[in-house]
Amino acid sequence: MPIERILFTEEQVNARIKEVAAEISAKFQGRELKLVGVLKGSVFFLTALARAIDIPVKIDFLAISSFGGDTPGMVRIAKDLDDPIQDEDVLLVEDIVDTGLTTRYLLQTLAGRSPRSIAICTLLDRTVRRIVPVPVDFRCFEIPDRFVVGCGLDYKQLYRNLGYIAVMNPDRG
Repeated sequence: MPIERILFTEEQVNARIKEVAAEISAKFQGRELKLVGVLKGSVFFLTALARAIDIPVKIDFLAISSFGGDTPGMVRIAKDLDDPIQDEDVLLVEDIVDTGLTTRYLLQTLAGRSPRSIAICTLLDRTVRRIVPVPVDFRCFEIPDRFVVGCGLDYKQLYRNLGYIAVMNPDRG
């Protein structure tokens, strides 16, 4: 198996999601919050997060696809939101924020739709690879520059369903 080691156990992941959900609930107390998940990676994290948030939430998804070859951050929206976000408090939910290029694009795109507020929540934050600064408001874990899978993160569409986050060696996969 190409898994080298477990970085965060299922218990650690679940506990941290609950802590972050409590922070989100406190920040947006008394308001409705729209969670915008980025497909496919955020699905597992967004589901766990939504269950742990104790204020009213709405959920919507968008999907992105890369274009332009090896140029990082060149993306387009492949599946747009189903509903408008104007005058809503929006939380962009990511599985991982890496270089910041894609997140910046999504943030700019969503901000152009006149939400009341927009914040970013990510399961994993790999700041060591950051090329452009992005304001990550809520993060579960900061990780090293290693290839990871689990909790929505995949390798060739596999391993998303792992309840833990593991370091993987793709050469052994």
